[in-house]
Amino acid sequence: MKLDIPAGDFAGYIFDCDGTLVDTMPLHYRAWDRAMQRAGLQETLSEELFYSLGGMPTRKVAAVFARHYGITIDADYVFHHKEELFLEMQAEMKVIRPVVDFARKLHGRKPMSVASGGPKPVVKKTLELMHIADLFPVVVTPEDVTHGKPSPEMFLLAAKKMGVAPERCLVFEDAGPGFEAAVAAGMQYVKVPSRVA
Repeated sequence: MKLDIPAGDFAGYIFDCDGTLVDTMPLHYRAWDRAMQRAGLQETLSEELFYSLGGMPTRKVAAVFARHYGITIDADYVFHHKEELFLEMQAEMKVIRPVVDFARKLHGRKPMSVASGGPKPVVKKTLELMHIADLFPVVVTPEDVTHGKPSPEMFLLAAKKMGVAPERCLVFEDAGPGFEAAVAAGMQYVKVPSRVA
């Protein structure tokens, strides 16, 4: 994988976690598929639909799935069940090497943060398990804002916490809601392929 880094004098860097720093998306997909089937889904969850929602807050994803398939679910229960299933699979995670290598080169030279749609305890645990938590002193998740991605709120808060003007931040993202959020925040972004070979 080759990252297409835009030219520019960037003062701060914001990274999504799942599918950007860590190759967790296939694991999240399996966890969602199992949780939704347990909640009444009668077919295999669409991978295309799942990947199109990358970065969206987890609770909101459950509601989108329910609407798409025309089923009634307890979104909160499905959210918690899905996270339990995902935590059971965390041993299978791997870092996305080109992105993590880029972040390691910047460590100590430029402020960096994580802005992820996942629940804060899960995101922090993922970063710790991958031995990269020390690279990112700032971690912003949906619990910290009113609106998650595709709203720009998470990226703007990450920029503020890093003490960097939004237009001088570069975002690393893997999915549509994150790209939209970066543009809305006035930030350039690097597209990271979320389906890592």
